Amino acid sequence: MPNLLRVYKPEDLISYLGGDTRHPLVGVIEFDKVSPIPSSINDYGVYGLFMHSKVRDDLKYGLGAFGHTSGSLICVAPGQIGGREDVGDLIDIDGWGILFHPDLLAGTHLEKSIREFSFFDYSANEAVFLEEREKDTLASLMKSIRDEVAQPADTDQNAIIVGYISVMLHICNRAYTRQFHHLRQTSDDILVRLSALLNEYYDEGLQLQHGVPGVQYFASKLCMTPNYFSDLIKKTTGENAGNFIRNHIIRMAKNRLVSSGNISRVAYDMGFEYPQHFSRMFKRHTGMSPSQYLADINR
Repeated sequence: MPNLLRVYKPEDLISYLGGDTRHPLVGVIEFDKVSPIPSSINDYGVYGLFMHSKVRDDLKYGLGAFGHTSGSLICVAPGQIGGREDVGDLIDIDGWGILFHPDLLAGTHLEKSIREFSFFDYSANEAVFLEEREKDTLASLMKSIRDEVAQPADTDQNAIIVGYISVMLHICNRAYTRQFHHLRQTSDDILVRLSALLNEYYDEGLQLQHGVPGVQYFASKLCMTPNYFSDLIKKTTGENAGNFIRNHIIRMAKNRLVSSGNISRVAYDMGFEYPQHFSRMFKRHTGMSPSQYLADINR
């Protein structure tokens, strides 16, 4: 693992890039003013939003690549790692960035509600895609925060800054929600590919070695992070990805039950270590036990 730049407060990254901060809990980066900048792999202890019109294609997040295009918004949260390894060169980059510490939100409406903005949750590689008007609005809000922290601190300053950040997050959330709507056709294709992967998993007997497949497996196969994959399935089908996968497995199990009539054999064939685990999942999803299902079929 390369050396990490520990970004536990906004100043840690901003001073590394050659900028300065006026507030201990929030800082705005004008990349035009500090560019070209050195690279770094960052260990974040703060929230961050980064918006560029031109970006490098070798950004990393965790152990994978970060998927983005010019004009997209990169979002990071405490506990995440990302960036570009420093190889001694400088990067010419433009745009805006804002970093804010969780302590800034203490006692405000955002302290808990920020968890609802799921674009912060992704542990790997998806960006939020913005329209031009949204880019302009976000840039304007970042300028407003920059100007606010340049003023002498008073009792209202933090509340004003948090208000600006709240508006920014809701704009990002609108773009994020629209992104899923635009991906509807892609989502339908994902469902076809997911069903094919499920069938392939059992056709090849992988369940006998690895057990019942879950969200992590199929997200990896589809080159997505588990959270992004789950959100895509939820937006498309109305149910979470885990339930969608388990329902598909139950449908396959029903066919095998009808063919063999042996519940224990079907349980093991489906990848369950114990038949009772299979029976519990079957009843949870169908409202009846496997034996009740067989009895109903036989009637």
